[in-house]
Amino acid sequence: MIPRPFEYHAPRTLSEAIALLNAHGDTAKLLAGGHSLLPMMKLRFAEPGHLIDLGKLPDLQGIREVGNEIGIGAMTTENALIWSELLQSRCPLIVEGARQISDPQVRYRGTLGGDIAHGDPGNDHPALMIALDASFVLLSEQGERVVPADGFFLGTYMTQLEPGEILTEIRIPMPPSGTGYCYAKLKRKTGDFATAAAAVTLRRAGDTVDDVRIALTNVAPTAIRATDAEQALRGKPFDESVVAEAARLAMAVCDPVEDLRGDVEYRTAMAGEMVRRALTVAYSRATA
Repeated sequence: MIPRPFEYHAPRTLSEAIALLNAHGDTAKLLAGGHSLLPMMKLRFAEPGHLIDLGKLPDLQGIREVGNEIGIGAMTTENALIWSELLQSRCPLIVEGARQISDPQVRYRGTLGGDIAHGDPGNDHPALMIALDASFVLLSEQGERVVPADGFFLGTYMTQLEPGEILTEIRIPMPPSGTGYCYAKLKRKTGDFATAAAAVTLRRAGDTVDDVRIALTNVAPTAIRATDAEQALRGKPFDESVVAEAARLAMAVCDPVEDLRGDVEYRTAMAGEMVRRALTVAYSRATA
C-alpha cells in the first residue's frame, strides 16, 4: 500500500526539530531508522501529516565515556553499537544484544533511540536498558529531564515520552569490573522478534550472588523487570535450585499473548528457560 501524502522535514539542529514538533503537534511523527514507522504508514496504521527526520542531527549520534557513565546518542545505529570498542570492553551486554537484532540491513539503519522510543514489547533494547540500569534524556522546549529505563515503558507502544519531547541520549552507569552479563533470546528464525528473551547483569562475591538485574522481552505488554527473581538470588550461593526458583519467579510475572510464536504456556515456559540460560552464562562470565 501507499502512505497518505505527508510533508517531509529534515532539521539541522535539535532546536529546529523541537520547533517543528511543537508547530505540527499531533500531526507530526519523528523518523529515526524508520523500520517500524514506515511499514505502519504504508498500511495506514499511522497517518502523519508531517515527518521529521532526525538523521541529520550530529548531536544525536556517537558513543562516549562521560565520568562514570557511557553516553549514547539516540540516533546511533545498531551497527555502530556492535563495532564500538568502548562498548565491547566496558558494556558488552549492549553489543551482544545488538548482534541479535534482525539482520545486517536493519542494523545499518535501525537506531538505539528508535528501538526504545517506539515502545514495542518485542524490541530488544528496552530489557537491555533495564538490566543495565540506564536512564533516558528527554528534551523539549521546556528543557531537559532524565528518567530511568525501569518505569519508562508503560505498555504496548506507550512510554513516558510526552508530546513535544525528543529522546536525545541514553546514559548507562559504567558496569563495575567483573560484572557478568548475558542476553538469551529464543526466536523462530533470523530477523524475527523474540519468542522470549532475558537480559541479565550479575555481580559475584565469591560463590555468592552479590547483585543481579533481570529483565524480560516480549512476554508482557512491555519489557518487564523480574524483581522477585532478583531477590531470590541476592546473597545466595549460585546453584541449580536457586536458579530454578529464580526462573519460576520470573515466569510468574509473565503475561504474554498467544501468537504465531507460541501459546501462552509455551512462551511463559521459554521465558523461564531464557532466564535460566542467561543467569548461568552471566555467572560464568562474572569474576569475584
